[in-house]
Amino acid sequence: MIYPGVYKQSSTWIHGTHILSLLCLISHLTAQPNPPKIHEGWWAYKEVVQGSFVPVPSFWGLVNSAWNLCSVGKRQSPVNIETSHMIFDPFLTPIKLNTGGRKVGGTMYNTGRHVSLRLDKEHLVNISGGPMTYSHRLEEIRLHFGSEDGQGSEHLLNGQAFSGEVQLIHYNHELYTNYTEAAKSPNGLVIVSIFMKIAETSNSFLNRMLNRDTITRITYKNDAYLLTGLNIEEIYPETHSFITYDGSMTIPPCFETATWILMNKPVYLTRMQMHSLRLLSQNQPSQIFLSMSDNVRPVQPLNNRCIRTNINFSMQGKDCPNNRAQKLQYRGTTSLLPPTHLYLWD
Repeated sequence: MIYPGVYKQSSTWIHGTHILSLLCLISHLTAQPNPPKIHEGWWAYKEVVQGSFVPVPSFWGLVNSAWNLCSVGKRQSPVNIETSHMIFDPFLTPIKLNTGGRKVGGTMYNTGRHVSLRLDKEHLVNISGGPMTYSHRLEEIRLHFGSEDGQGSEHLLNGQAFSGEVQLIHYNHELYTNYTEAAKSPNGLVIVSIFMKIAETSNSFLNRMLNRDTITRITYKNDAYLLTGLNIEEIYPETHSFITYDGSMTIPPCFETATWILMNKPVYLTRMQMHSLRLLSQNQPSQIFLSMSDNVRPVQPLNNRCIRTNINFSMQGKDCPNNRAQKLQYRGTTSLLPPTHLYLWD
């Protein structure tokens, strides 16, 4: 028998009554010959206080068979980037951004989990180069952020988190017709990740999204606001260096179809803009306020994956285990501050 209490699992506090609810639910579903489909939106980052059970990250892969990769996958994201384990790959070219020379428009949403900017379909933004074999089209810009300054990014750098993380999610438009098809297919996604840090001034693109007149339009879940005249180039920090690895989506169903590109410099937002993000609600106006902050999945095991970079620390290393067949001239990195002054996330 499971008694109501409090248990600790995967850095998340879980009430015993919720564990009992989960076990009863799984037993009920598996006992049916044609179990009903779990709603695709039935998941959360953190436990709802005094609410009905909603699966947090440690349970994502248990409540829905379509999400089993969240529990059993071997190439899951996010991960902790250990700079001492990175491998220099001289064949990683700079990322090429193609906006057609035009500014773009899109709709900013409060999804209840993220601040999400989705581009209008007539505005096409593509990227290529780097680790990509194909061109990929920008589908969504998603923000993750913390309730405190020292947390909020999904990826970690040497075990340390940043205040937030911008994720530009692209799909392979050369092989697949849309994001949904690409997300479950090989070589389907490329996600560009940029850490966010607090400073006196903000990145001009983030300033368009997070200024008071804009961010207050999406205070509650399902709120939306149209933005126009956006220059996607402005969200990118001034650097050609990056880190890349093969991983997964960081939300259910956790498909392992994503190539991650982590840019080597952060973007900045002001303390007031971060405060405005923390005032966004996961819920609708009629429901209790619950901040959207800490909308992050915990880091996942690396499982011997190769972390490649185009930052040349000029130190001899060994070949990456899963790329030996390519016979690339990799070099290992051992320092945060390379002699070329390409500082990692200064």
